Amino acid sequence: MRSVRPPALPIFRTETQARFLAALYLRPDRSWTLADLARELGVGASTLHPEVRRLEEAGLLTATAVGRARVLSIDQSHPVTRPLTEILSYLYGPQVVIAEEFGSIPKTELLFIFGSWAARHHGQTGPPPHDIDVLVVGDADRAKVYAAADRAQGRLGMPVNPVLASNRRWEAASDALIRQIKASPTIDLTVSRADREEHDQ
Repeated sequence: MRSVRPPALPIFRTETQARFLAALYLRPDRSWTLADLARELGVGASTLHPEVRRLEEAGLLTATAVGRARVLSIDQSHPVTRPLTEILSYLYGPQVVIAEEFGSIPKTELLFIFGSWAARHHGQTGPPPHDIDVLVVGDADRAKVYAAADRAQGRLGMPVNPVLASNRRWEAASDALIRQIKASPTIDLTVSRADREEHDQ
């Protein structure tokens, strides 16, 4: 699978630290325990404990005792929350994961994120999206499209809903869903033909 993630930025000390921050900041509606985060990232809790302490000391993270566990959540009011979320989204957000999982499927001519996630990405106000809608245009194998959706869902922690449309359906003016998608904000993740050919060599 060809990676489309932008080069890692030197503002993060390690990949583990960046993925730890991404889990917290890109899924702000979820509260985590240290054990939850360790399982999510596939690392030991002792590896993450210093990161939690640093974030608490910086005021970026709050920890609330619930029974014997400490429940972690980000401080939405901190002034760096928004820019840090934007950086992490650029590196680890849904557009990166969707492009990685769907972009190499053969016979995919166009690939878009649409719906509420695309709308929020473009600045339209509304409630936080709880799923991601993906349009695959072409003659891609349906089983491969749904397998990619399952992998992306596992990585993102939210449902990924694929829509598969033939080129003919995409061009048809009579299809209400396609008209709605074309008239709404989308994120174009289409891999160019040249890139696909280079990847296949």
